Amino acid sequence: MNEAIPDIPTRIRTGLTAGLQTSLKLFKFVLPLYVLVDLLKGTPVIDLLGAQFAPLMALFGLPGEAAFAFVAAFLLNLYAAIAVMAPLDLSPWQVTQCGLMMGIAHNLVLEGGVLRSTGARGGLLTLCRLVLAAVAGLLLSAVHHLWGG
Repeated sequence: MNEAIPDIPTRIRTGLTAGLQTSLKLFKFVLPLYVLVDLLKGTPVIDLLGAQFAPLMALFGLPGEAAFAFVAAFLLNLYAAIAVMAPLDLSPWQVTQCGLMMGIAHNLVLEGGVLRSTGARGGLLTLCRLVLAAVAGLLLSAVHHLWGG
């Protein structure tokens, strides 16, 4: 039971190696998403699709284009959502709003499946997460407006 604790250079080497491997895994899908959204900003695609989502996103004080980040967060993960949000030129408050809502409801497909495999009602819990994210977003938006935002 008593494992020997590695020396400091070994721990540093192990930590740096693990950190680099994790960074490379994230880089593989974050960079392409960022570039894709940045390229799409130069076309009418982002504006056209953003306009479709604008009424819904306006409820939370967000531009319609932020819906792309929510799709990435819901279907993939928060890193993908950040990659999509970065080129959208959101204000600090809008990033906070997205972070709050996405922090509650992210990676829904995978986590819903995991919940279902444990015997929990994955669909119901996923719906609860979406509703809770929307309620939290509406509350934060209301507070923001009360403070003159």
